Amino acid sequence: MRTEGATRQAATTPAVRTAVVWDALRAALAERAGATGRERLDIVDAGGGTGGFAVPLAGLGHAVTVVDPSPDSLAALERRAAEAGVTVTGIQGDAADLRELLPAGSADLVLCHSVLEYVEDPAGALAAVAGLLRPGGVISVLAANPVATAIHRSLTGHFDEARQALSDPSGRWGDHDPTPRRFSGEALAGLLSAAGFAPGEARGVRVFADLVPGRLLDGEPGAARALVALEQAAAAHPVLRDIATQLHLFGHR
Repeated sequence: MRTEGATRQAATTPAVRTAVVWDALRAALAERAGATGRERLDIVDAGGGTGGFAVPLAGLGHAVTVVDPSPDSLAALERRAAEAGVTVTGIQGDAADLRELLPAGSADLVLCHSVLEYVEDPAGALAAVAGLLRPGGVISVLAANPVATAIHRSLTGHFDEARQALSDPSGRWGDHDPTPRRFSGEALAGLLSAAGFAPGEARGVRVFADLVPGRLLDGEPGAARALVALEQAAAAHPVLRDIATQLHLFGHR
């Protein structure tokens, strides 16, 4: 049976892991709403899965569409949205097919979170997003960082794999690595620029959150809140952001 502490940890840990991204998204949404004069923005979550971002965004009053290749994920999204009392449109498809799935110039914000690591053609996927966005629109990119992978592999004693992650052009630690590629902040900015975006500064996501034992969040009152504050302080730190598990940056159309 799940204990009360385990339930509390399950509830707080996801918030800790995404707090930095949500801070940035809220600021971007407020800026875009001010620029357009519309409080209800059109948002597309490419590869949005079961709606971890999409459902809360719909709860803020935005029109949200999720494009995902998995019918099971879209079914879970529908259930999640129903439980939250919001409407989210689900479309089965890949990020690279956005131009065929949705009208050009129909979105104010596109989320591309944990997508570029897995799509066959990251540059092509970003080009498809660029066509989907209205002038002044924003893409939110979240991708895995190879430096963090090296740190995490070394902490589990896989030192050769950690070294491989640092030297491999795709940031992979070996043939059994389930992630096809990882990106530095410079690589992400370069991809965005090539697709016609003006990239913003990269921010680190989960600098410490993946290193802190879960029992600390469970057993120490206020620990989750303090960890969120630490993550917020570290996100833009010129050294710490580069060792974060993920890197987050915006591109402006």
